[in-house]
Amino acid sequence: MSEIARLYRYKGLLSRRGAMSAAAIQAELEISPATFKRDIAKLRDQLHVPIVFDRDLGGYRMEQGHTDSELPGLWFSHDELLALLTIQQLLSQLEPTVLAATLKPIKGRLSELMGQHGLEQQDVAKRILILNTHKRTLAPRVFEVLAAATMARQRIQISHLNRQTSQTVEREVSPQRLVHYLGNWYLDAWCHLRGSLRSFSVDAIEQLSVLDTPATEVPSDKIDAEMSAGYGIFGGSNTQWAQLKFSPKRSQWVSREVWHPDQQSMTEADGSFVLSIPYSDDRELVGDILRFGPEVEVLAPPALKISVQKMLLAAIGRYV
Repeated sequence: MSEIARLYRYKGLLSRRGAMSAAAIQAELEISPATFKRDIAKLRDQLHVPIVFDRDLGGYRMEQGHTDSELPGLWFSHDELLALLTIQQLLSQLEPTVLAATLKPIKGRLSELMGQHGLEQQDVAKRILILNTHKRTLAPRVFEVLAAATMARQRIQISHLNRQTSQTVEREVSPQRLVHYLGNWYLDAWCHLRGSLRSFSVDAIEQLSVLDTPATEVPSDKIDAEMSAGYGIFGGSNTQWAQLKFSPKRSQWVSREVWHPDQQSMTEADGSFVLSIPYSDDRELVGDILRFGPEVEVLAPPALKISVQKMLLAAIGRYV
């Protein structure tokens, strides 16, 4: 009997028979006292199964009022099961094509557990909905290989399309982390071709293969300093500060938004909201500024103001 199968039987024995002595459990499961002690310790400390010793009954039993459902090696209460199903629904809507195969093996078991608790999976699906706009499609196999290599700490060889230059570049990279940002996936990695940290759009990776070479490790604080210092997905340690002034009409919304962890802000006497954020590349920032049209003004720096002016003039040129 495997350990999982054996541990699985403890809950069934104690739930059906009330209290059982250590000797009775050992005889039923055909295990030694040493194995019994290890099992009880694991069930209590690692799996959080509420097994108690009842001195009055002279044996072990499940804690009174315990109504948990179970998965192999794990037991869930009604609320925990609902939380797990909610997370599953969030993940499946987040990236259904990529995670479908991974989630499929447990969905059947979860459905059974839901039935035991009077829950309907359809209710979870229709009560929690994530709408992803502007999400780019990607090949499930690419994501799975990237995720496996990232967790296994292996280098990968990729062919990556640079959309600005329309060139595909072959490079060897050491994956550090996968980032889901605004509906799309990015790979933060150490690029051995450039000798620096880079962020790669996963949907722009045309080919990849896992290498036998261990990945080069980059300290987390360095990754954060390089990749999270600027605005949005564009990393870089050479940052400037953008100062944006929003109209009183838009301030009630923008004042509640987090554009960057290090942002600074103030509300002026007329209700205008001034937001200061660091950035290292203005491409994404300019796009977000343009969304607000006449409700925002770039105060600084001059180069950012000029970039926005050029984009607005180019847009006007389409309509004259």
